[in-house]
Amino acid sequence: MEDFETILFQIISYVGSARSSYIEAIEQARFGDFDKADELVKCGKEQFNEGHHAHMGLIQKSAAGELQAENCQMLLMHAEDQLMSAEAFGILAEEFMELYKILKEKSIIGKA
Repeated sequence: MEDFETILFQIISYVGSARSSYIEAIEQARFGDFDKADELVKCGKEQFNEGHHAHMGLIQKSAAGELQAENCQMLLMHAEDQLMSAEAFGILAEEFMELYKILKEKSIIGKA
């Protein structure tokens, strides 16, 4: 049986990777590499989903009395904060990508 702390670190690890992928996707979109940006968002979503599933498992095990949450409240808050932050970055990454596509379409290249 996994302990409470291990699951929390799994959540933090997965969603931290997701957030990094989302940030890199925004950067790639800014440079005009939308295929790479799409790939990074997909990777970020996969990592986020892993973190989300770990979080749901944590809630289920905790509700069933299978976990002992000994002095891990701060770590739990950090894990949940990272989860919410990664979710927000995912939404923003998709919005920024659309914005950069529009800006690229509207730009007049080669004219003074």
